[in-house]
Amino acid sequence: MPRDAAHTDTRQEILNTAYGLVGAKGFSGVGLNEILTTAGVPKGSFYHYFGSKEAFGEALLADYFEAYLADLDATLAEPGLNQAERLMNYWRKWQATQGSIDYQRKCLAVKLAAEVSDLSEAMRLALKGGTAGIIERLSHAIAAGVAEGSLTVQGEPQTTAEDLYHVWLGASLMAKIVRTDAPFEAAIGTTRRLLGLAPH
Repeated sequence: MPRDAAHTDTRQEILNTAYGLVGAKGFSGVGLNEILTTAGVPKGSFYHYFGSKEAFGEALLADYFEAYLADLDATLAEPGLNQAERLMNYWRKWQATQGSIDYQRKCLAVKLAAEVSDLSEAMRLALKGGTAGIIERLSHAIAAGVAEGSLTVQGEPQTTAEDLYHVWLGASLMAKIVRTDAPFEAAIGTTRRLLGLAPH
């Protein structure tokens, strides 16, 4: 295997391992030794791949959002559906992921927003850029839905996309507190209302 490929594979293995650990314990709650031991990577090699734990956190978020946005693009382009159906499928996936105990699938934006935004400017900016990418895609999908007539909104699609993202972010945090799906069910209702869809 070429040296660059081995380097990339080891770096990615560290990131992949960290998803579950950070999803379960938070960024500050996970030590580098735990990540490296779990990944089966020699402890002394971390700084060969990342300059610091903060740089590692920034890379983790960048990697996470790259995969998340690719999945969102696929969801919002699913054939045979209108834009309203695609958008509602996205929110249902959000509920299924955030309601799961599988920490590999937990949204790092939800998990880390409050924890790291005051601790690391680089990680805050990574979160800001990633969430902006999500909102931008939702805005385009909403605009397309309005154009095709599958949904209606009051005001600009961008504003509606921001409102919906905020609703779902809040619902995810409340679901952690109450440990029921009630916040998500309320978010579904709010989403359908903001998109001009009939209640389910």
